[in-house]
Amino acid sequence: MKKWILLIMISTFLIAGCSTSSENTSSNSALNGKSNEAAVETEFWHAMSGDRDEAINEIVENFNNEQDEVIVKAINQGNGKYADLEKKLMAAGKANQLPAVSQVTATIVPEFTKNGFVEELNPYIENEDYGLTDDSLEDIIEPFREASIWDGSYYTLPFGKSIRVLYYNKGILEEHGFDVPETWDELKEIAIQVTNDNVVGMGFENDFYLEYQSLLAQMGGKYIDEEKNEVLFNSKEGIQALQFIKDLFDEGAARMPGEDGFLSGPFARGDVAMYITSSPGVTHIRELVEDDLEWSTAVLPAYDGSSSTSFFGNEILMYSQSTEEEKIAAWKFMKYLISTEVTTEWATKSGYLPARYSAIESEEYKNFLEEDPEFLPSVEQFDAAIMSPRIPGAKAIENILFEEFDEVILDRKTVEEALDSAETRANEELNK
Repeated sequence: MKKWILLIMISTFLIAGCSTSSENTSSNSALNGKSNEAAVETEFWHAMSGDRDEAINEIVENFNNEQDEVIVKAINQGNGKYADLEKKLMAAGKANQLPAVSQVTATIVPEFTKNGFVEELNPYIENEDYGLTDDSLEDIIEPFREASIWDGSYYTLPFGKSIRVLYYNKGILEEHGFDVPETWDELKEIAIQVTNDNVVGMGFENDFYLEYQSLLAQMGGKYIDEEKNEVLFNSKEGIQALQFIKDLFDEGAARMPGEDGFLSGPFARGDVAMYITSSPGVTHIRELVEDDLEWSTAVLPAYDGSSSTSFFGNEILMYSQSTEEEKIAAWKFMKYLISTEVTTEWATKSGYLPARYSAIESEEYKNFLEEDPEFLPSVEQFDAAIMSPRIPGAKAIENILFEEFDEVILDRKTVEEALDSAETRANEELNK
């Protein structure tokens, strides 16, 4: 990634006058020789809930009103849960009833591709009449663009991308004389020192798979060899990373949500001093937090000078079961969703990251960061991005690690036993 682009993004977000590029969001009435009198109807399945559901409905309504060739119907199939959406998509695929386009998480894409559900996007991107120009393609943020490519071809486009950030209680840290931790060792020391009968120093959501993956990378370890189709996390670095996290629990300085469901509630009450979760969680914390509780966000801690953090979230995907007309219609809508104006609108309303550099450099997004600086650490970590595995079985491996990590935290297995078991089970999954 070009460093000068990142410098512009981070250092000039409060400076007025930066120019913005914009994707043309109007449809070409001559596409495929189709008349404006016969709009193609298509469905967009998603998993958003609450304000984000409303924001998607508004974006879809605007798209339908701005042109007369395509009518999109947004259908909520997950209500905030990607797993529910993806189960319905898998069932629909087997019944040959998939929509033209949907949200998905990146880790499910290899499974859908393996089942023949996915439409390759290169013919649409490269089309002279309605594709993306080279400049437009390069304007998509590099880690997001790379995450859309499998085996040299585009199969997704970025939509609701997010990153892990550290949430911290300013009052608790200041009371104990601590600055925001910049390293994992500092985080461990702070978590132990601030823990008492009323406060737990560090929180992890229902799993710490992504934190483990980041720490593993920072320690010099590798997660999966995608070319050899085998897991590599059962290494000295993998053991060290998992042991580091377990030590926090053993010290009584870390907790999971338990019956709270999510750690946003305990953090908002002041029961947890620090925790790591996704960047869009800022909007939820703001709704829950007490007026007198001071809090903010920071980039993920580093280890021995090495930084890494996982980009995740959702993509948009076109399905191969649609007719050619429906695929063209779906592409128009996908192109609209990643236009500068729309990705900026979606980012400011949802808390997810914009998909384009031009969006981050736009006045609207810079004003958003000025008013909501808790989102700034999200754009400060692009150089530290690591991608989720891009092979069939990746989703199943996540679930295996969730289960084995639970065994470690509950003291039913040692770190070594859990990783040995996870390695065996994961390689079996990869070789099915």
